[in-house]
Amino acid sequence: MSKRNWMMAILASAGLLGATTTSSVASATANNAGSAAVGGTLTISNAEYLWTCGFNPFNPSDTGLSMGVIYEPLMFVDTLNNAKVTPWLATSATWSDGNKVLTFAVRNGVKWTDGQSLTAADVAFTFNMLKKYPALDLNTIWSVLSSVVQSGNNVVMSFKTAAVPYFYYIADQVGIVPEHVWASVKNPVAFKDANPVGTGPYAVSNCTAQNVAYTRNSHYWQPGLPKVQTIEYPAFTSNPPANTLLSTGGAQWGGQFIPNLKGEYLSKSPNNHFWFPPVVNVSIFINQTVPLLNNLAVRKAMAFAIDRARVALIGEYGYEAAANQAGIVTPTFQNWLDTSELGSAGYSYNPKTAISILEKAGFKRGSGGVFASPQGKRLSFTIINQSAYTDWVAALQVVSQELSQVGINLTVENLSGTDYGAKLYDGNFQLAYGYEAGGPSPYYEFRQWLYSPASAPIGRPAATNWERYSDKATDELIGSYATSTNSVTQHQILNKLENVLLQDVPLIPVTEQADWDEYSTAQFTGWPSASDPYAQPYAWVTPDWEVVLLRLRLK
Repeated sequence: MSKRNWMMAILASAGLLGATTTSSVASATANNAGSAAVGGTLTISNAEYLWTCGFNPFNPSDTGLSMGVIYEPLMFVDTLNNAKVTPWLATSATWSDGNKVLTFAVRNGVKWTDGQSLTAADVAFTFNMLKKYPALDLNTIWSVLSSVVQSGNNVVMSFKTAAVPYFYYIADQVGIVPEHVWASVKNPVAFKDANPVGTGPYAVSNCTAQNVAYTRNSHYWQPGLPKVQTIEYPAFTSNPPANTLLSTGGAQWGGQFIPNLKGEYLSKSPNNHFWFPPVVNVSIFINQTVPLLNNLAVRKAMAFAIDRARVALIGEYGYEAAANQAGIVTPTFQNWLDTSELGSAGYSYNPKTAISILEKAGFKRGSGGVFASPQGKRLSFTIINQSAYTDWVAALQVVSQELSQVGINLTVENLSGTDYGAKLYDGNFQLAYGYEAGGPSPYYEFRQWLYSPASAPIGRPAATNWERYSDKATDELIGSYATSTNSVTQHQILNKLENVLLQDVPLIPVTEQADWDEYSTAQFTGWPSASDPYAQPYAWVTPDWEVVLLRLRLK
């Protein structure tokens, strides 16, 4: 993937300097035009966990099943294609008043699956509901919004300050819900939404813990779409059975780690393909409220003790590259990396340096060779992980071995997806292995990592910043980025945020998370690829999976 100036691309393509976004929705779904037949069943094989049959698009555990295919955004931002913006439920977006007012023109002719029409009132209601119930505001957009009002067929959003980067969160990451349904919901935060009413190309036809079945919305607002009649989304609690379904042709779209990709999948059929673009970091999240882990020397020692290249090779079979402590995914965002600061920090694999850091901080080896503080507290920690992800299980075995060599004891707690998510969001962990969603530039992942208003006290769910990092100067840096449209200034701010990871080590990037994407062309064509990156290819990315499904057609 070539180097790109992502933020300049956003400014140009999204009209974020006061211009208007009006490109055709057909640009995202062009390959499905015409008389292609409608039919077929597409099965997704993606190891996650048993389904709860909830479809609330504002519940972090449920968004992957509802955002996009059921509840649609105002615009679609393609993070892998120069952040290209395609109008969706809104036909245009216009910035004004020094990028402090954003006006969306809501599309006419869109109907909810119960037959009622989508209106600008639904859009205004959705965003104001996020204000009323902050737990629904997964990207804390109301930290910068001051008001959202309907004006005829438009929705006018006013901001406290210039807020260009928030376009992605507002336009692409909020699913619009019907006021006539949600206005009567007493507690939207706890609302399961078992029978969702959306504008998307599919409706839920049946749901059990083992499978979600979606059926084509025959009255979908994009004429002739979707072309795929039925979507089956079986649940798996580990990779092996999901891999078997893929390799035997029982599923056409996969989104998980396959150890021997060539032998287990590619060799089974000439129609089997893959594309693994790197987009974010898989990191060790360090709970900043835990004694000893809130000691900088301990965090730095851990960063030096982990051989990231070895973890990538053994845990990920080389399909994912080793990450860097500056937190910039390469080559996707190479031109954002401050190589000078990264080099000066010297975070190469160096167990001797790790041991030296601990000794200088007053830690001494105790029983079993484990370091202990002057107060006798042992450096012994537990890291939570998803048992379904066999690559992560293998990766953490390597990490545990490497930390033990420098006198840090690490116990890996492999959990079900449900238990893992509950502990992660509530902050009930010491260390956690996982990744954030990212976005069309590194800013988004850094904001998700470090922005304290997006976190929450221990015991309350945090949509992002799971490690509970809090630093006023860092928050101000993130805020200042949002007010700037100058590329040079944005790079300078990102360099400072990279330095936070280098100097304060609130988390440790280990590998560069790929969009796991295995797909078969035996029945369907139109898949995204390196030559046609019209959407992120991972089935769990929202709303991108909707765009993929709209592009697919029977072979």
